Amino acid sequence: MLVLIVAVIVVNAYNSLVTLRNRYKNAFSQIDVQLQRRYDLIPNLVETAKGYMKHERETLEAVISARNSAINASRRAAQFPGDPQAMQQLGAAEVALTGALDRLMVVSEAYPELKADQSMGRLMEELTSTENKVAFARQAFNDAVTLYNTRREVFPNNLIATQFNFAPADLLEEAAPEVRQAPRVSFS
Repeated sequence: MLVLIVAVIVVNAYNSLVTLRNRYKNAFSQIDVQLQRRYDLIPNLVETAKGYMKHERETLEAVISARNSAINASRRAAQFPGDPQAMQQLGAAEVALTGALDRLMVVSEAYPELKADQSMGRLMEELTSTENKVAFARQAFNDAVTLYNTRREVFPNNLIATQFNFAPADLLEEAAPEVRQAPRVSFS
């Protein structure tokens, strides 16, 4: 009878950990979808700006370079959601991309024709909306990771987690406070 009770506890703990691990992996995939949407908008944004900002090649190239780095970091993180190194690299790449986009917006203020361009306005509106969706998805991921980590650390789950190699998952945190805000968009 005691063996049966222990077996039920082990099976329940194991199944619970598997469920929570899959939940945080799914939550990361939601972040990945929004990040990909963001990455897809950026080339259109740069192309629109390029026509007006002929003397700002360095700024435009920095945005594209930061986007490419963020895509690579996102792919690594998608393979191993919750992995500390992958999450840190993604956070750092997103900081760099946000900084490059902020610089693009500051430079674009000097071009009244660009500010008046309807395509640019729509792209910036979509980018802002996507930034908000990324923030919500990041919160859902962090909530799922926190629940998973808590469940794997409590007794008796911690014994089962250790035995079956349920590694702790890392939160996706921004490396700098400026990432906590969507890029400021002002075409007024």
